[in-house]
Amino acid sequence: MRNLDEVPSTADGRSLAVGTFDGVHMGHRRVIDSALRWGHANEVAVAVVTFDPHPLQVLRPDEPPRLLTSTAVKGDLIAGLGVDELIVIPFTKELSMLDAESFARDVLAGTLAARRVSVGANFHFGHGATGDPALLEAQQEFETEVVPLMEEGGEPVSSSRIRDLVERGDVAGAARLLGHPYQLEGKVVQGDERGRTLGVPTANLVPPGDVIVPATGVYAGTAADHVAAINVGVRPTFERDGELLVEAYLLDFDGDLYGDTLRIGFLDRLRDEQRFDSAEALVDQMKRDVERVRELASPGRASR
Repeated sequence: MRNLDEVPSTADGRSLAVGTFDGVHMGHRRVIDSALRWGHANEVAVAVVTFDPHPLQVLRPDEPPRLLTSTAVKGDLIAGLGVDELIVIPFTKELSMLDAESFARDVLAGTLAARRVSVGANFHFGHGATGDPALLEAQQEFETEVVPLMEEGGEPVSSSRIRDLVERGDVAGAARLLGHPYQLEGKVVQGDERGRTLGVPTANLVPPGDVIVPATGVYAGTAADHVAAINVGVRPTFERDGELLVEAYLLDFDGDLYGDTLRIGFLDRLRDEQRFDSAEALVDQMKRDVERVRELASPGRASR
């Protein structure tokens, strides 16, 4: 992962895919695939160019978007597509003041040595978001391919649409548009160990504050190459006004994850979170949940 100061010069130029790529969804993958195909055909390096933080987090600090992917998760997803370089441009107030022509000329054609640029049809850039695909197509220094928006069910595949699905708990629908399970990453912290007492020890995850957490409920998923039953909620059987917690029970796992960074993949939602009259009733339901998870998930769909 390189920022602009670390990008090496190249006499051969680059094939670039440029965008925020939050979620690295199926539409984003078409843009990246465009850059890959041209780069391979012309034997030049293929680079994905993205921004950190998300531009709207800088431009709208009072109402920043909740993201689908942290920079780490985004980077891993993009690396898995076979590109040669991931170039992360630090998005600052100063960069936001750069006009679109200067960005195209000085950054894309200059620093990044673009020979071809692939973008989505709704890509905007430069001060006031005045730059658009037409401006890129008018550049003489590089070719441009504008990739049409991908549609599913008569609607465009977009990060905002997927954010809505995740927030509603429809992780299966989100995965269909993403092309991969929705992933959440965070550090495993010490909990009250009630799950261990109940015979279902869980890893308690603290996700980044700017990333979307699926709606409260019980999910089938994966964690650390294991099938997992995941609870997102406030533990109403034991807590009043408890804080939101993500708990993952890794099936057939015996180990200590405290302090580790754990990535969870959400495959399907099983049920709402609910309050039980006793710990015994909760354990009985958890056992049923685990059996349902075994039916829905398999280690081959695991994500790290």
